[in-house]
Amino acid sequence: MAHVGVPRGTARKRRSVTLLATGVLAIPVLAGCSSGGGGPVAVAVPQDIAATSRDGVTEGSTLTWAIDAVPATLNTFQADADSATTRIAGALLPSLFPMDAKGEPRLNPDYLESAKVIEQEPKQIVLYKLNQQAVWSDGREIGAPDFVAQWRALSGKDSAFWTARNAGYERIEKIERGKDDLQVRVTFSKPYADWRALFSPLYPKEVTGTPGTFNDGARATLKNTAGPFRLRGVSKDKGTVTLDRNPRWWGEEAKLESLVFRAVKPEDRAEALTGGTVHVADIDPATANRIARAARYRSGNGQPPAHGPGADITPAAALRSWALAHGSDEEAAETAQATRAKTREAVAAYAAEQKSLKGFAVRKSLEPAYTQLAMNGGSGPLSDDRVRRAIARALNRQELADAVLKPLGLPAKPPGSHLALAGQPAYKDGSGALGEQDTEEAQALLADAGWTLDGAVQKPKDTKAGSEADHTDAGKKKTDAEKKTDAETKKSDTEKKADAEGGAGAEKADGTPEGKQKEETAKEEKASKEEKSDKDDKADKDDKASREEGLYIVGDEKPGDRLAPRAGDGDARVAAQDKQPGGAAGAYAPAGTAAPAPASLKGRLGKDGKPLTLRFVLPSGPGSQSLRSVGDKIVEMLDAIGVGTVITKVADDSYFKDHVASGDYDLALYSWPATAYPATDGRPIFAKPEPATDGSLLVEQNYTRVGSDHIDQLFDRAVSELDANASRDLLKQADARIWAAAGSIPLYQRPQLVAVDKKLANVGAFGFAAPRYEDIGFTGGQAAGSPADPKK
Repeated sequence: MAHVGVPRGTARKRRSVTLLATGVLAIPVLAGCSSGGGGPVAVAVPQDIAATSRDGVTEGSTLTWAIDAVPATLNTFQADADSATTRIAGALLPSLFPMDAKGEPRLNPDYLESAKVIEQEPKQIVLYKLNQQAVWSDGREIGAPDFVAQWRALSGKDSAFWTARNAGYERIEKIERGKDDLQVRVTFSKPYADWRALFSPLYPKEVTGTPGTFNDGARATLKNTAGPFRLRGVSKDKGTVTLDRNPRWWGEEAKLESLVFRAVKPEDRAEALTGGTVHVADIDPATANRIARAARYRSGNGQPPAHGPGADITPAAALRSWALAHGSDEEAAETAQATRAKTREAVAAYAAEQKSLKGFAVRKSLEPAYTQLAMNGGSGPLSDDRVRRAIARALNRQELADAVLKPLGLPAKPPGSHLALAGQPAYKDGSGALGEQDTEEAQALLADAGWTLDGAVQKPKDTKAGSEADHTDAGKKKTDAEKKTDAETKKSDTEKKADAEGGAGAEKADGTPEGKQKEETAKEEKASKEEKSDKDDKADKDDKASREEGLYIVGDEKPGDRLAPRAGDGDARVAAQDKQPGGAAGAYAPAGTAAPAPASLKGRLGKDGKPLTLRFVLPSGPGSQSLRSVGDKIVEMLDAIGVGTVITKVADDSYFKDHVASGDYDLALYSWPATAYPATDGRPIFAKPEPATDGSLLVEQNYTRVGSDHIDQLFDRAVSELDANASRDLLKQADARIWAAAGSIPLYQRPQLVAVDKKLANVGAFGFAAPRYEDIGFTGGQAAGSPADPKK
């Protein structure tokens, strides 16, 4: 299922960014263990695929699997490849080391007899021994020429190949044929721990051999494949990609006769399920709820339906309706009969829908991906690591995980690592490097960074209220007359302050009643000008901010309870006492005393007269409601430590590319998928940004723009360390420093919900593991999904 903000890209080496949209579903809790100091080892949540032996799966039939859209390319190494590209490639092309249920790469015996490092000195050499039966669909054996062609295409040495990723291939020095084409010797110029990540998927040399075939030859077709299925055709008009059995497949024969991937938008998945047009679909919690309700649906036998149309009709109401429909009042009878007919029609349609949905089960697990709060450390308050750590220490990650996962019946343990998930060998909870939630510690960090309760109203020492430092025309020089007036004002203020400090009974220089009246009048005029100037500034800023659709200010009386004023509405927030003519009696403080904080700034931290307010960008689409709910909870937690938040809702299709990737945010929520190769895949995500020659910042995939030389060095050492345990230790050290830098805070592992025809086996919520497409099939009988629409 699509998630807001997913860029067109692959799930490995150039890791895809994804965003969570989740809701509520009441289903049983899965058992799971968590890790902790001295506690049980963290384990992965098991997959939920209705696992069945191949003997229990029938031969034949067609399965239809929902995808978000027909992929723009079938070449997984191109920039516009997406999750559909990866899923389809998994059924068509060799994957040498697919991930298992624990998130570890495992040798695939369908393609390899063995693969291992045979030399480490003077250079690393890996020897692949290929399965002697492995052939492409044209009959040619898979061999060394395919490895050589893919290396040359992805090495980065020839810019004519349009590649989006080449991690690891640039470390290869040469590839040689062994005793025959079924042995491949790969020599590395420098050690590469993640060598198992290479050549998966493996494309035939006909695709990777030249820039032309690589760039265009595999976008809409794959003439040569080597999986349990082969490509029959792609129809963009019908929105389908159709596969059928590969007659040259040497492994266990696919149980399905054909496999159809159909483009179905996430919001249309429920309709597709009830209409019988798909058998498998990633779904959101709302659709999962509908399936759960369908299992409880009952009607007939004179009983009202359990839910839906007619469920609220009591026996007494039904009797009255019948009496009206058969009564002597013809007009009332006609109306009652029409109402009853309309209700019967609605009940019948809903019952048919529920009957269709009853044929589906919700398979659920935890997706191999975590959702994080990203903090943009490139500029503004979050460029200070103390502020970032304070934000992190204010978060109750357990509460956020509970809110997302517990209603789904899934384990709700917040991730303890940026580089691995529970159950993977590289996993270790490194969150202790940052610390647990601690409101007092968060406030202390903010105070150390200069953000205090009175800082929002205090001006810099060299700035006065109403001076040019506070206005947009600050660059204009003062005239001599203005300078003279300022000097006189300063002198008058000094005198007034001295008088006030001298005692309450001290007499002003002009002690006459008329003189006192003039002083008070001048004071009121000056305060009025300052208030007007401040309002003008605020109106200008609010006018600019209010142009963002759905914007509101958080951090006033309670999070989210005040809409940001539109242009011209600046007076709407003036406190009641400010509206009283002349102000409150006796409210004049000695000159130089800071003005009381406006109601909107009470409890808010600030510095040099500026409140601490962060821009929280969230998607606005209907499928992102649950994500916004997570954002709302974060806002409340930040409000508790005096940090204000401006929430800006943006269109789903622009959320990532125009805001997250471009750095146009302070706070954002998005997700990274897990990987079996964190040394390779994690580095670009956490690499220290470097300045480019044109003055811009090269961030790779580090959209938080937070990094360090030490973290980079640990990644470099880990990816070159051939001892697996030593490499993992280095990654755990890197993760601890990533936690301490507080650029991204993992919140929860994402839920995985898949609607699956109850008669299907070996398909559903796969968790870490790659699907075994040849084992998927029906266990007997006809597929579910008899059309709810009578026209079908």
